[in-house]
Amino acid sequence: MKPEYVLAYTTTGHILAESIVTLLKSFGIDAFTSQESAGMAYGLTVGALGEARIYVPENQLEDAQRLLEQMERGELQISTPNEDNPTDEGPLEGDSESK
Repeated sequence: MKPEYVLAYTTTGHILAESIVTLLKSFGIDAFTSQESAGMAYGLTVGALGEARIYVPENQLEDAQRLLEQMERGELQISTPNEDNPTDEGPLEGDSESK
């Protein structure tokens, strides 16, 4: 039986909505976006035609909402390996820096 999808988030514009869907999927939450076809055709990002909706399975709604709240508060960040990061193993063997 297919899960029922429910509205999890509303944003402006298809591009932002797709970015949010990608974020949700990176955390294992299935999601898709929907926007009024006229809004997509004309590239609208304001008003009812510019509104994009993000849907997730009902059984993943709470996890999605928690993640989206963190996103809105600016609590999500991308970590990159650096000298201060103990998980950074440095250059790969054979790189000029490792000799």
